[in-house]
Amino acid sequence: MNIRRTAIIAAALASAFPAVAQEAGPTVKIDTGVLRGQSADQVESWKGIPFAAAPIGPLRWRAPQPATKWTGVRDASQYSSDCMQKPFPSDAAPLGTTPAEDCLYANVWKPAGAKGKLPVLVWIYGGGFVNGGASPPTYAGANMAKKGIMFVSFNYRVGRFGTFALPQLTAVNADGGRLGNYGIMDQVAALQWVKRNIAAFGGDPANVTVAGESAGGISVHALVTSPEAKDLFNRGVVMSGGDARAFTGNTLQDVEKIGGNFARSKGIDPAAPDALKRLRALSAEEVTDGLSMAGMGGRAGAPPTNSGPFVDGKVVVDVRKAYDENRFARMPMMIGATSADIGGKSGFMIAGGREASALLADKGVPVWGYRFSYVAESVKQPGAQHATDIPYFFDNTRIKYGAETTARDEATGEAMSTYLATFVKAGDPNGGGQPQWPRYTRANDTIADFAANGKTVVARDPWGKEIEQASQKMAAAKASGHYTTLTTPVGQLLDNTQARAVLEKHVPTFLKSPQIDMARGVTLYALQSYLPDQFTDVALAAIDRDLATVPVSK
Repeated sequence: MNIRRTAIIAAALASAFPAVAQEAGPTVKIDTGVLRGQSADQVESWKGIPFAAAPIGPLRWRAPQPATKWTGVRDASQYSSDCMQKPFPSDAAPLGTTPAEDCLYANVWKPAGAKGKLPVLVWIYGGGFVNGGASPPTYAGANMAKKGIMFVSFNYRVGRFGTFALPQLTAVNADGGRLGNYGIMDQVAALQWVKRNIAAFGGDPANVTVAGESAGGISVHALVTSPEAKDLFNRGVVMSGGDARAFTGNTLQDVEKIGGNFARSKGIDPAAPDALKRLRALSAEEVTDGLSMAGMGGRAGAPPTNSGPFVDGKVVVDVRKAYDENRFARMPMMIGATSADIGGKSGFMIAGGREASALLADKGVPVWGYRFSYVAESVKQPGAQHATDIPYFFDNTRIKYGAETTARDEATGEAMSTYLATFVKAGDPNGGGQPQWPRYTRANDTIADFAANGKTVVARDPWGKEIEQASQKMAAAKASGHYTTLTTPVGQLLDNTQARAVLEKHVPTFLKSPQIDMARGVTLYALQSYLPDQFTDVALAAIDRDLATVPVSK
Protein backbone atom coordinates (compact mmCIF):
# COMPACT_ATOMS: atom_id res chain seq x y z
CA MET A 1 0.00 0.00 0.00
CA ASN A 2 1.61 3.31 -1.01
CA ILE A 3 1.86 6.29 1.31
CA ARG A 4 -0.71 8.36 -0.59
CA ARG A 5 -3.39 5.68 -0.31
CA THR A 6 -2.55 5.15 3.35
CA ALA A 7 -2.86 8.89 3.99
CA ILE A 8 -6.28 9.06 2.31
CA ILE A 9 -7.56 6.09 4.33
CA ALA A 10 -6.16 7.60 7.53
CA ALA A 11 -7.84 10.92 6.79
CA ALA A 12 -11.15 9.16 6.17
CA LEU A 13 -10.86 7.23 9.42
CA ALA A 14 -10.00 10.42 11.28
CA SER A 15 -13.20 12.02 9.95
CA ALA A 16 -15.28 9.00 10.90
CA PHE A 17 -13.70 8.57 14.33
CA PRO A 18 -12.22 11.97 15.19
CA ALA A 19 -12.28 11.53 18.95
CA VAL A 20 -10.41 9.11 21.18
CA ALA A 21 -11.66 8.97 24.73
CA GLN A 22 -9.10 9.34 27.49
CA GLU A 23 -9.46 9.42 31.23
CA ALA A 24 -6.82 12.07 31.93
CA GLY A 25 -5.07 14.98 30.28
CA PRO A 26 -5.80 18.70 29.90
CA THR A 27 -8.56 19.67 27.51
CA VAL A 28 -8.93 22.83 25.46
CA LYS A 29 -11.59 24.00 23.01
CA ILE A 30 -10.38 25.64 19.78
CA ASP A 31 -12.28 26.76 16.69
CA THR A 32 -12.45 23.23 15.24
CA GLY A 33 -13.26 21.21 18.37
CA VAL A 34 -12.06 19.96 21.74
CA LEU A 35 -8.56 18.54 22.27
CA ARG A 36 -7.20 16.39 25.04
CA GLY A 37 -3.45 16.54 25.58
CA GLN A 38 -0.98 15.30 28.14
CA SER A 39 0.53 16.58 31.37
CA ALA A 40 3.99 15.52 32.51
CA ASP A 41 6.82 17.02 34.54
CA GLN A 42 5.01 20.34 35.11
CA VAL A 43 4.29 20.82 31.39
CA GLU A 44 1.03 20.45 29.48
CA SER A 45 1.17 19.61 25.79
CA TRP A 46 -1.09 19.04 22.82
CA LYS A 47 0.26 17.46 19.63
CA GLY A 48 -1.05 16.62 16.19
CA ILE A 49 -3.53 19.51 16.05
CA PRO A 50 -4.82 20.08 12.49
CA PHE A 51 -4.36 23.73 11.54
CA ALA A 52 -5.44 23.14 7.92
CA ALA A 53 -7.10 20.44 5.85
CA ALA A 54 -5.04 17.49 4.64
CA PRO A 55 -3.34 18.68 1.39
CA ILE A 56 -4.07 15.44 -0.48
CA GLY A 57 -5.95 14.51 -3.64
CA PRO A 58 -7.41 17.66 -5.25
CA LEU A 59 -5.79 19.79 -2.49
CA ARG A 60 -2.27 18.81 -3.57
CA TRP A 61 -0.74 22.07 -4.85
CA ARG A 62 -3.44 24.24 -3.35
CA ALA A 63 -3.17 26.91 -0.68
CA PRO A 64 -3.95 25.45 2.76
CA GLN A 65 -7.71 25.07 3.28
CA PRO A 66 -9.63 25.27 6.60
CA ALA A 67 -9.31 22.25 8.88
CA THR A 68 -12.41 20.07 9.29
CA LYS A 69 -14.30 20.42 12.57
CA TRP A 70 -14.83 17.34 14.73
CA THR A 71 -17.23 16.30 17.46
CA GLY A 72 -16.33 14.84 20.82
CA VAL A 73 -12.80 15.05 22.23
CA ARG A 74 -9.85 14.55 19.89
CA ASP A 75 -6.73 12.81 21.16
CA ALA A 76 -3.78 15.24 20.98
CA SER A 77 -1.14 13.18 22.74
CA GLN A 78 1.06 12.18 19.78
CA TYR A 79 2.81 13.89 16.91
CA SER A 80 1.14 13.51 13.53
CA SER A 81 3.20 12.70 10.45
CA ASP A 82 5.91 15.06 9.28
CA CYS A 83 5.43 16.25 5.71
CA MET A 84 6.26 13.92 2.84
CA GLN A 85 9.97 13.69 2.02
CA LYS A 86 12.88 11.32 1.72
CA PRO A 87 14.56 11.61 5.15
CA PHE A 88 18.11 12.93 5.06
CA PRO A 89 20.43 10.22 6.48
CA SER A 90 22.83 12.54 8.32
CA ASP A 91 20.26 15.09 9.45
CA ALA A 92 21.25 16.80 12.71
CA ALA A 93 17.62 16.39 13.84
CA PRO A 94 16.22 13.06 12.57
CA LEU A 95 12.45 12.89 12.15
CA GLY A 96 10.40 11.21 14.84
CA THR A 97 7.58 10.09 12.51
CA THR A 98 7.08 8.42 9.15
CA PRO A 99 6.51 11.23 6.61
CA ALA A 100 3.15 11.48 4.84
CA GLU A 101 1.34 13.94 2.61
CA ASP A 102 -1.34 14.51 5.26
CA CYS A 103 0.86 16.60 7.55
CA LEU A 104 -0.47 20.04 8.38
CA TYR A 105 -0.50 19.75 12.16
CA ALA A 106 0.69 21.92 15.07
CA ASN A 107 1.97 21.18 18.57
CA VAL A 108 1.71 23.28 21.75
CA TRP A 109 3.56 23.18 25.09
CA LYS A 110 2.85 25.36 28.14
CA PRO A 111 3.84 25.42 31.81
CA ALA A 112 1.24 23.50 33.82
CA GLY A 113 -1.02 25.68 35.92
CA ALA A 114 0.17 28.92 34.33
CA LYS A 115 -2.10 31.92 34.86
CA GLY A 116 -2.54 34.94 32.63
CA LYS A 117 -1.49 35.35 29.01
CA LEU A 118 1.76 33.59 28.13
CA PRO A 119 4.19 34.94 25.53
CA VAL A 120 4.38 32.61 22.53
CA LEU A 121 7.38 31.23 20.63
CA VAL A 122 6.61 29.66 17.22
CA TRP A 123 9.31 27.42 15.72
CA ILE A 124 10.00 26.92 11.97
CA TYR A 125 12.40 24.07 11.15
CA GLY A 126 15.07 24.04 8.48
CA GLY A 127 16.00 21.42 5.91
CA GLY A 128 16.66 23.26 2.67
CA PHE A 129 12.92 23.39 1.94
CA VAL A 130 13.13 19.70 1.01
CA ASN A 131 13.55 18.08 4.43
CA GLY A 132 12.63 18.73 8.05
CA GLY A 133 9.70 18.41 10.41
CA ALA A 134 8.37 19.34 13.83
CA SER A 135 8.80 15.91 15.43
CA PRO A 136 12.58 15.64 16.12
CA PRO A 137 13.11 15.27 19.88
CA THR A 138 15.55 18.21 19.94
CA TYR A 139 12.70 20.45 18.73
CA ALA A 140 10.44 19.57 21.67
CA GLY A 141 9.14 22.60 23.55
CA ALA A 142 8.79 21.25 27.09
CA ASN A 143 11.99 22.75 28.48
CA MET A 144 11.21 26.16 27.01
CA ALA A 145 7.71 25.99 28.51
CA LYS A 146 9.35 25.56 31.92
CA LYS A 147 10.85 29.01 31.40
CA GLY A 148 7.39 30.57 31.41
CA ILE A 149 6.50 30.74 27.73
CA MET A 150 4.25 28.87 25.34
CA PHE A 151 6.04 26.93 22.59
CA VAL A 152 4.38 26.12 19.25
CA SER A 153 5.75 24.04 16.38
CA PHE A 154 4.11 22.97 13.13
CA ASN A 155 4.75 21.23 9.83
CA TYR A 156 4.89 22.87 6.43
CA ARG A 157 5.11 21.18 3.03
CA VAL A 158 8.58 20.66 1.57
CA GLY A 159 10.09 19.53 -1.71
CA ARG A 160 7.77 19.41 -4.72
CA PHE A 161 4.78 19.44 -2.40
CA GLY A 162 5.91 22.78 -0.97
CA THR A 163 7.03 24.53 -4.17
CA PHE A 164 5.48 23.64 -7.51
CA ALA A 165 3.95 25.39 -10.49
CA LEU A 166 2.41 24.45 -13.82
CA PRO A 167 0.60 26.60 -16.41
CA GLN A 168 -2.64 24.70 -15.69
CA LEU A 169 -2.42 25.63 -12.00
CA THR A 170 -1.82 29.26 -12.94
CA ALA A 171 -4.76 29.24 -15.37
CA VAL A 172 -7.16 27.78 -12.80
CA ASN A 173 -5.88 30.19 -10.13
CA ALA A 174 -8.01 28.49 -7.47
CA ASP A 175 -6.59 30.53 -4.57
CA GLY A 176 -6.73 34.10 -5.75
CA GLY A 177 -3.18 34.52 -7.00
CA ARG A 178 -1.52 32.44 -4.30
CA LEU A 179 0.50 30.10 -6.49
CA GLY A 180 3.56 27.90 -6.15
CA ASN A 181 4.84 28.73 -2.66
CA TYR A 182 2.68 26.24 -0.78
CA GLY A 183 5.16 25.64 2.04
CA ILE A 184 5.35 29.35 2.87
CA MET A 185 1.54 29.50 2.62
CA ASP A 186 1.43 26.73 5.24
CA GLN A 187 3.62 28.85 7.52
CA VAL A 188 1.23 31.78 7.15
CA ALA A 189 -1.75 29.48 7.81
CA ALA A 190 -0.09 28.18 10.98
CA LEU A 191 0.46 31.73 12.23
CA GLN A 192 -3.17 32.56 11.42
CA TRP A 193 -4.18 29.50 13.46
CA VAL A 194 -2.05 30.78 16.34
CA LYS A 195 -3.73 34.18 16.10
CA ARG A 196 -7.20 32.58 16.27
CA ASN A 197 -6.59 29.86 18.83
CA ILE A 198 -3.58 30.41 21.07
CA ALA A 199 -5.61 32.33 23.66
CA ALA A 200 -7.64 29.15 24.27
CA PHE A 201 -4.41 27.48 25.49
CA GLY A 202 -3.49 30.49 27.63
CA GLY A 203 -1.19 32.18 25.12
CA ASP A 204 -1.11 35.85 24.15
CA PRO A 205 -1.90 36.34 20.43
CA ALA A 206 -0.51 39.86 20.72
CA ASN A 207 2.91 38.63 21.92
CA VAL A 208 4.21 36.12 19.35
CA THR A 209 7.85 35.51 18.40
CA VAL A 210 8.71 33.48 15.29
CA ALA A 211 12.07 31.69 15.29
CA GLY A 212 13.58 29.62 12.50
CA GLU A 213 16.88 28.02 11.56
CA SER A 214 18.41 27.67 8.08
CA ALA A 215 15.41 27.37 5.71
CA GLY A 216 13.37 28.32 8.77
CA GLY A 217 15.52 31.42 9.29
CA ILE A 218 15.15 32.33 5.63
CA SER A 219 11.40 31.89 6.16
CA VAL A 220 11.43 34.38 9.05
CA HIS A 221 12.82 37.03 6.69
CA ALA A 222 10.14 36.05 4.16
CA LEU A 223 7.37 36.38 6.75
CA VAL A 224 8.65 39.70 8.12
CA THR A 225 8.27 41.11 4.59
CA SER A 226 5.17 39.20 3.41
CA PRO A 227 1.90 41.14 3.17
CA GLU A 228 0.13 37.85 3.96
CA ALA A 229 1.79 37.65 7.41
CA LYS A 230 1.07 41.24 8.44
CA ASP A 231 0.13 41.60 12.12
CA LEU A 232 0.55 37.87 12.83
CA PHE A 233 3.70 38.15 14.99
CA ASN A 234 5.77 40.70 16.86
CA ARG A 235 9.39 39.47 17.02
CA GLY A 236 11.75 37.40 14.90
CA VAL A 237 14.74 35.13 15.50
CA VAL A 238 16.85 34.30 12.43
CA MET A 239 19.28 31.43 13.02
CA SER A 240 21.63 30.78 10.08
CA GLY A 241 19.11 32.46 7.78
CA GLY A 242 21.56 34.22 5.49
CA ASP A 243 21.69 37.69 4.03
CA ALA A 244 18.00 38.32 3.24
CA ARG A 245 18.57 37.69 -0.48
CA ALA A 246 17.23 34.15 -0.69
CA PHE A 247 14.14 34.70 -2.86
CA THR A 248 15.38 36.66 -5.85
CA GLY A 249 16.01 33.87 -8.37
CA ASN A 250 13.25 31.98 -10.13
CA THR A 251 10.03 33.58 -11.36
CA LEU A 252 6.64 31.87 -11.53
CA GLN A 253 7.32 31.19 -15.21
CA ASP A 254 10.66 29.57 -14.33
CA VAL A 255 8.98 27.35 -11.75
CA GLU A 256 6.28 26.43 -14.26
CA LYS A 257 9.04 25.23 -16.61
CA ILE A 258 10.60 23.23 -13.77
CA GLY A 259 7.19 21.71 -13.06
CA GLY A 260 6.97 20.79 -16.74
CA ASN A 261 10.39 19.13 -16.53
CA PHE A 262 9.15 17.04 -13.63
CA ALA A 263 5.99 16.07 -15.51
CA ARG A 264 8.04 14.90 -18.50
CA SER A 265 10.29 12.89 -16.16
CA LYS A 266 7.13 10.94 -15.24
CA GLY A 267 6.03 10.47 -18.84
CA ILE A 268 3.39 13.21 -18.64
CA ASP A 269 3.11 15.90 -21.31
CA PRO A 270 2.80 19.13 -19.28
CA ALA A 271 0.77 20.71 -22.10
CA ALA A 272 -1.80 17.90 -22.16
CA PRO A 273 -5.30 18.82 -20.88
CA ASP A 274 -5.13 16.09 -18.24
CA ALA A 275 -1.55 16.83 -17.09
CA LEU A 276 -2.56 18.24 -13.70
CA LYS A 277 -4.99 15.40 -13.06
CA ARG A 278 -2.30 12.83 -13.84
CA LEU A 279 0.28 14.61 -11.68
CA ARG A 280 -2.14 14.65 -8.75
CA ALA A 281 -2.72 10.94 -9.29
CA LEU A 282 0.98 10.19 -8.73
CA SER A 283 1.78 8.60 -5.39
CA ALA A 284 3.53 10.69 -2.76
CA GLU A 285 6.62 8.56 -3.29
CA GLU A 286 6.58 9.31 -7.03
CA VAL A 287 6.32 13.04 -6.42
CA THR A 288 9.16 12.92 -3.90
CA ASP A 289 11.24 10.90 -6.40
CA GLY A 290 14.20 10.62 -4.04
CA LEU A 291 14.55 14.38 -3.49
CA SER A 292 16.39 15.32 -0.29
CA MET A 293 19.24 17.53 0.87
CA ALA A 294 21.57 14.79 -0.33
CA GLY A 295 20.63 15.54 -3.93
CA MET A 296 19.03 18.98 -4.20
CA GLY A 297 21.09 19.84 -7.26
CA GLY A 298 19.33 17.20 -9.35
CA ARG A 299 20.80 14.61 -11.65
CA ALA A 300 23.92 15.52 -13.61
CA GLY A 301 23.06 16.77 -17.09
CA ALA A 302 19.29 16.63 -16.49
CA PRO A 303 17.04 19.71 -16.44
CA PRO A 304 15.96 20.82 -12.96
CA THR A 305 12.81 19.22 -11.59
CA ASN A 306 12.53 21.01 -8.25
CA SER A 307 12.65 24.59 -7.03
CA GLY A 308 12.82 26.35 -3.71
CA PRO A 309 10.48 29.20 -2.80
CA PHE A 310 10.45 32.09 -5.25
CA VAL A 311 9.25 35.68 -5.45
CA ASP A 312 5.58 35.66 -6.42
CA GLY A 313 4.78 39.20 -5.27
CA LYS A 314 1.86 38.13 -3.09
CA VAL A 315 3.00 35.54 -0.54
CA VAL A 316 6.77 35.84 -1.04
CA VAL A 317 8.20 39.21 -2.03
CA ASP A 318 11.75 40.26 -2.87
CA VAL A 319 12.97 40.37 0.73
CA ARG A 320 15.98 42.63 0.20
CA LYS A 321 13.97 45.07 -1.91
CA ALA A 322 11.25 45.15 0.75
CA TYR A 323 13.83 45.93 3.44
CA ASP A 324 15.49 48.58 1.27
CA GLU A 325 12.11 50.25 0.60
CA ASN A 326 10.89 49.98 4.20
CA ARG A 327 8.02 47.65 3.26
CA PHE A 328 8.30 45.25 6.18
CA ALA A 329 7.03 44.70 9.69
CA ARG A 330 9.40 46.47 12.08
CA MET A 331 10.07 44.26 15.08
CA PRO A 332 12.89 43.32 17.46
CA MET A 333 15.11 40.59 15.99
CA MET A 334 17.89 38.24 17.02
CA ILE A 335 20.16 37.25 14.11
CA GLY A 336 23.21 34.99 14.02
CA ALA A 337 24.94 31.83 12.85
CA THR A 338 27.31 29.10 14.03
CA SER A 339 31.08 29.52 13.92
CA ALA A 340 31.65 26.82 11.28
CA ASP A 341 28.43 27.46 9.40
CA ILE A 342 27.85 26.67 5.73
CA GLY A 343 30.03 28.82 3.50
CA GLY A 344 32.60 29.73 6.14
CA LYS A 345 33.25 33.21 7.51
CA SER A 346 32.55 35.01 4.23
CA GLY A 347 29.58 32.84 3.30
CA PHE A 348 25.83 33.23 3.16
CA MET A 349 25.26 32.30 6.81
CA ILE A 350 27.97 34.13 8.80
CA ALA A 351 28.84 37.16 6.67
CA GLY A 352 25.30 37.16 5.30
CA GLY A 353 23.73 37.22 8.73
CA ARG A 354 26.05 40.05 9.76
CA GLU A 355 25.04 41.98 6.64
CA ALA A 356 21.33 41.45 7.41
CA SER A 357 21.87 42.62 10.99
CA ALA A 358 23.58 45.81 9.82
CA LEU A 359 20.93 46.48 7.17
CA LEU A 360 18.09 46.29 9.68
CA ALA A 361 19.98 48.09 12.45
CA ASP A 362 20.65 50.97 10.04
CA LYS A 363 16.86 51.34 9.76
CA GLY A 364 16.42 51.59 13.51
CA VAL A 365 15.25 48.01 14.01
CA PRO A 366 16.36 46.60 17.39
CA VAL A 367 18.76 43.78 16.46
CA TRP A 368 20.87 41.55 18.69
CA GLY A 369 23.64 39.71 16.84
CA TYR A 370 25.10 36.42 18.00
CA ARG A 371 27.55 33.68 17.06
CA PHE A 372 27.41 30.13 18.37
CA SER A 373 30.97 28.79 18.77
CA TYR A 374 30.40 26.16 21.42
CA VAL A 375 30.92 22.47 20.62
CA ALA A 376 29.58 19.74 22.90
CA GLU A 377 32.43 18.20 24.83
CA SER A 378 31.59 14.73 23.51
CA VAL A 379 31.98 15.85 19.87
CA LYS A 380 35.73 16.40 20.16
CA GLN A 381 36.21 18.47 17.02
CA PRO A 382 36.64 22.23 16.57
CA GLY A 383 34.04 24.51 15.06
CA ALA A 384 30.29 24.65 15.69
CA GLN A 385 28.65 23.17 12.63
CA HIS A 386 25.39 24.25 11.00
CA ALA A 387 22.29 23.68 13.19
CA THR A 388 24.23 22.66 16.28
CA ASP A 389 22.94 25.71 18.17
CA ILE A 390 19.30 24.55 18.18
CA PRO A 391 19.45 22.16 21.19
CA TYR A 392 21.14 24.90 23.22
CA PHE A 393 18.62 27.60 22.41
CA PHE A 394 15.81 25.18 23.39
CA ASP A 395 17.64 23.87 26.49
CA ASN A 396 17.52 20.37 24.98
CA THR A 397 21.20 19.46 25.25
CA ARG A 398 20.49 16.33 27.30
CA ILE A 399 17.95 15.20 24.70
CA LYS A 400 20.57 15.67 21.97
CA TYR A 401 23.66 14.23 23.68
CA GLY A 402 22.12 11.84 26.21
CA ALA A 403 24.50 10.30 28.73
CA GLU A 404 27.45 12.15 27.15
CA THR A 405 25.99 15.54 28.11
CA THR A 406 28.32 17.43 30.45
CA ALA A 407 27.66 20.12 33.03
CA ARG A 408 29.27 22.67 30.72
CA ASP A 409 26.99 21.61 27.86
CA GLU A 410 23.96 22.14 30.08
CA ALA A 411 25.24 25.46 31.43
CA THR A 412 25.67 26.75 27.88
CA GLY A 413 22.14 25.61 27.03
CA GLU A 414 20.77 27.25 30.17
CA ALA A 415 22.41 30.58 29.26
CA MET A 416 21.27 30.56 25.63
CA SER A 417 17.72 29.42 26.34
CA THR A 418 17.40 32.07 29.06
CA TYR A 419 18.38 34.79 26.59
CA LEU A 420 15.83 33.43 24.09
CA ALA A 421 13.01 33.10 26.64
CA THR A 422 13.66 36.63 27.89
CA PHE A 423 13.54 37.93 24.32
CA VAL A 424 10.24 36.11 23.74
CA LYS A 425 8.77 37.69 26.87
CA ALA A 426 9.93 41.26 26.41
CA GLY A 427 11.49 41.80 22.97
CA ASP A 428 14.95 42.18 24.53
CA PRO A 429 17.23 39.27 25.53
CA ASN A 430 18.56 41.14 28.56
CA GLY A 431 17.20 40.85 32.07
CA GLY A 432 17.63 37.16 32.79
CA GLY A 433 20.77 37.48 34.92
CA GLN A 434 23.12 36.96 31.95
CA PRO A 435 25.94 39.26 30.71
CA GLN A 436 24.53 42.46 29.21
CA TRP A 437 24.03 42.08 25.46
CA PRO A 438 23.80 45.44 23.64
CA ARG A 439 21.89 46.03 20.44
CA TYR A 440 23.88 45.54 17.26
CA THR A 441 24.85 48.53 15.13
CA ARG A 442 27.12 48.77 12.13
CA ALA A 443 29.37 51.06 14.17
CA ASN A 444 29.71 48.96 17.32
CA ASP A 445 29.67 45.56 15.50
CA THR A 446 28.99 43.96 18.90
CA ILE A 447 27.75 40.39 19.18
CA ALA A 448 27.23 37.80 21.88
CA ASP A 449 29.53 34.88 21.16
CA PHE A 450 28.48 31.67 22.91
CA ALA A 451 32.11 30.73 23.00
CA ALA A 452 33.98 27.45 22.72
CA ASN A 453 34.85 27.56 26.43
CA GLY A 454 31.19 27.72 27.45
CA LYS A 455 31.25 31.41 28.35
CA THR A 456 29.13 34.17 26.84
CA VAL A 457 31.53 36.73 25.42
CA VAL A 458 29.95 40.06 24.51
CA ALA A 459 32.39 42.11 22.42
CA ARG A 460 33.11 43.62 19.04
CA ASP A 461 33.07 40.86 16.43
CA PRO A 462 36.70 39.62 16.24
CA TRP A 463 36.03 38.39 12.70
CA GLY A 464 34.64 41.71 11.50
CA LYS A 465 37.60 42.94 9.46
CA GLU A 466 38.27 39.49 8.04
CA ILE A 467 34.65 39.13 6.98
CA GLU A 468 34.71 42.54 5.29
CA GLN A 469 37.90 41.67 3.41
CA ALA A 470 36.45 38.32 2.36
CA SER A 471 33.24 40.01 1.23
CA GLN A 472 35.27 42.35 -0.96
CA LYS A 473 37.08 39.33 -2.38
CA MET A 474 33.72 37.67 -3.03
CA ALA A 475 32.47 40.74 -4.89
CA ALA A 476 35.62 40.78 -7.02
CA ALA A 477 35.18 37.08 -7.82
CA LYS A 478 31.60 37.67 -8.95
CA ALA A 479 32.70 40.58 -11.10
CA SER A 480 35.47 38.54 -12.75
CA GLY A 481 33.12 36.66 -15.01
CA HIS A 482 35.05 33.42 -14.37
CA TYR A 483 34.27 30.23 -12.58
CA THR A 484 35.70 30.60 -9.06
CA THR A 485 35.96 28.55 -5.90
CA LEU A 486 34.21 31.38 -4.05
CA THR A 487 31.15 31.84 -6.21
CA THR A 488 30.53 28.85 -8.49
CA PRO A 489 28.47 25.92 -7.16
CA VAL A 490 30.19 22.56 -7.37
CA GLY A 491 27.43 21.25 -9.63
CA GLN A 492 28.26 23.79 -12.34
CA LEU A 493 31.92 22.82 -12.20
CA LEU A 494 31.08 19.13 -12.44
CA ASP A 495 28.80 19.69 -15.43
CA ASN A 496 31.45 21.59 -17.41
CA THR A 497 34.00 19.21 -18.94
CA GLN A 498 36.95 21.59 -18.69
CA ALA A 499 36.11 22.74 -15.17
CA ARG A 500 35.73 19.14 -14.06
CA ALA A 501 39.18 18.41 -15.47
CA VAL A 502 40.56 21.17 -13.22
CA LEU A 503 39.03 19.46 -10.20
CA GLU A 504 40.39 16.09 -11.30
CA LYS A 505 43.85 17.66 -11.44
CA HIS A 506 43.75 19.28 -8.00
CA VAL A 507 41.25 17.36 -5.84
CA PRO A 508 40.80 13.86 -7.33
CA THR A 509 39.90 12.36 -3.97
CA PHE A 510 36.94 14.73 -3.66
CA LEU A 511 35.55 13.60 -7.02
CA LYS A 512 35.56 9.99 -5.83
CA SER A 513 33.42 10.75 -2.78
CA PRO A 514 30.09 8.87 -2.79
CA GLN A 515 28.50 11.99 -1.20
CA ILE A 516 29.61 14.36 -3.95
CA ASP A 517 26.03 15.03 -5.09
CA MET A 518 25.33 16.55 -1.69
CA ALA A 519 27.84 19.28 -2.54
CA ARG A 520 26.40 20.31 -5.91
CA GLY A 521 24.72 23.40 -4.51
CA VAL A 522 27.67 24.80 -2.52
CA THR A 523 31.03 26.25 -3.47
CA LEU A 524 34.47 24.73 -2.99
CA TYR A 525 35.29 27.54 -0.60
CA ALA A 526 32.24 26.61 1.48
CA LEU A 527 33.55 23.05 1.70
CA GLN A 528 36.84 24.21 3.19
CA SER A 529 35.51 24.15 6.76
CA TYR A 530 34.35 20.55 6.27
CA LEU A 531 37.34 19.23 4.26
CA PRO A 532 40.26 21.46 5.30
CA ASP A 533 42.90 18.92 4.30
CA GLN A 534 41.67 18.81 0.70
CA PHE A 535 40.63 22.43 0.23
CA THR A 536 43.61 24.32 1.63
CA ASP A 537 44.15 27.98 0.75
CA VAL A 538 46.94 26.91 -1.58
CA ALA A 539 44.74 24.35 -3.33
CA LEU A 540 41.87 26.80 -3.77
CA ALA A 541 44.21 29.43 -5.21
CA ALA A 542 45.59 26.89 -7.71
CA ILE A 543 42.10 25.83 -8.72
CA ASP A 544 41.11 29.48 -9.24
CA ARG A 545 44.13 30.09 -11.50
CA ASP A 546 43.15 27.17 -13.72
CA LEU A 547 39.42 27.96 -13.66
CA ALA A 548 40.20 31.47 -14.96
CA THR A 549 41.18 29.85 -18.28
CA VAL A 550 37.91 27.90 -18.62
CA PRO A 551 35.15 29.50 -20.75
CA VAL A 552 31.94 29.88 -18.77
CA SER A 553 29.06 27.83 -20.16
CA LYS A 554 26.06 29.90 -21.18
